[in-house]
Amino acid sequence: MPELPEVEVTRLGITDHLTGARIASADLHIAKLRNMVPEGLPELLVGQTIRSVQRRGKYLILTCSAGSLLLHLGMTGHLRLVPASVAPGPHDHFDLRLDSGLVLRLNDPRRFGSIHFTGSDPLQHQLLRKIGPEPLTDAFGPDYLYRLSRGRRVALQRFLMDSAVVAGIGNIYAAESLFRLRMHPDTPAGELTAADCTALVTAIKETLASSIAAGRASMDFRRAEEKLAYFPQQLYVYGREGLPCRECGTAIRRGRLGNRSTFFCPQCQPEQRTAP
Repeated sequence: MPELPEVEVTRLGITDHLTGARIASADLHIAKLRNMVPEGLPELLVGQTIRSVQRRGKYLILTCSAGSLLLHLGMTGHLRLVPASVAPGPHDHFDLRLDSGLVLRLNDPRRFGSIHFTGSDPLQHQLLRKIGPEPLTDAFGPDYLYRLSRGRRVALQRFLMDSAVVAGIGNIYAAESLFRLRMHPDTPAGELTAADCTALVTAIKETLASSIAAGRASMDFRRAEEKLAYFPQQLYVYGREGLPCRECGTAIRRGRLGNRSTFFCPQCQPEQRTAP
């Protein structure tokens, strides 16, 4: 599933090509993704100028002259910029053709993404207004995390994946951040100390920033075959069940958090941490 770094790299990759561009046409090849696409949306978008491309959590916000288009990429969705001459494929569901001759194309094999439009402040849209602070901003700090974690018995990894706590952190980067901190994913959130919160905020910011940097170095959204994906990077635990830990050599284990998998090193991330 695309997470904050992948979505942010997409935003960075498409912003210069979209900002100031006029929408020449909008073509919807399927009426329903995760939700029904707003009726009449293609006609509404034609002729509008894209003023900015923002991100809130895992949503991309294309602010136009008459409102804002909200895009969520779901589990398998990705965006790419292609010449208008490139015909859409079987899983290409939505095209924005720009006056520059480029097309912003949404591909989503499993159709778990969504498209929304609002004529008012997009940050007050019902899908966005309850999202927590962005993790790479000062609003997400140790004091904030410590305050929200008090009394919480939920597993720490699930706590971090709650979008009301912090925006856009999914399974991959929660697992990687906890490994960086050497903390077990099942640790109750309420057991975090003030020092833990300081270290965890730093670990999350460093993990996300390094992933975004890796993505910016490897992605080119003007290539027709390029797409939003898990760009090349060195993951330490996620998806590495049975493989040796890159730090200590112990086999990485896979656990369960509700209906989600988690990955951790039993040596580097013991369930009962030893007090310093």
